[in-house]
Amino acid sequence: MNMILLAISAALVNNVILSQFMGICPFLGVSKKIDTAAGMGGAVIFVMTIASAVTSIIYTFVLKPLDLKYLNTIVFILVIAALVQFVEMFLKKAVPSLYQSLGVYLPLITTNCAVLGIALKNVQDKYSILESVVNGFASAVGFAIAIIIMAGIREKTEHNDVPESFKGAPIVLISACLMAIAFMGLNGLI
Repeated sequence: MNMILLAISAALVNNVILSQFMGICPFLGVSKKIDTAAGMGGAVIFVMTIASAVTSIIYTFVLKPLDLKYLNTIVFILVIAALVQFVEMFLKKAVPSLYQSLGVYLPLITTNCAVLGIALKNVQDKYSILESVVNGFASAVGFAIAIIIMAGIREKTEHNDVPESFKGAPIVLISACLMAIAFMGLNGLI
């Protein structure tokens, strides 16, 4: 039951983009089309889940016992970059069609602060390895939900009559603010 509450909390109530404001750059930059947003969301789900597991294991079995906890940020960045490179190489060889469709978005995951933020939050909140994986997966699902919703909104507003002064970035930011307000309504859920 605790894992289900953790997952719902991470995905909806404490949404990594709309409540914690991490991962805003890809949220605004990649959410122009639903296809690309879904691809980015899927890649983030994969990388954030594995990164949460690996960083939790490294922290629990290497950094903590050796009293090197102060190196966690640097180590986590290196782990995330290595995972993204591994995923990129694997997709290039095993699934070239998926690699072609995600090609430019995979390196963006390395600089996505949401991946690092969740890894650090797992350590800060003293989650077990299993709790870290659940939190990482659910947070990434929340990321995917938010970016796909934003892409849908952007596709709809593209064909609407928007005042000239609101076209482009202003209407996107207003939409993001309204989404954040709507997600704030979920605060009483858990």
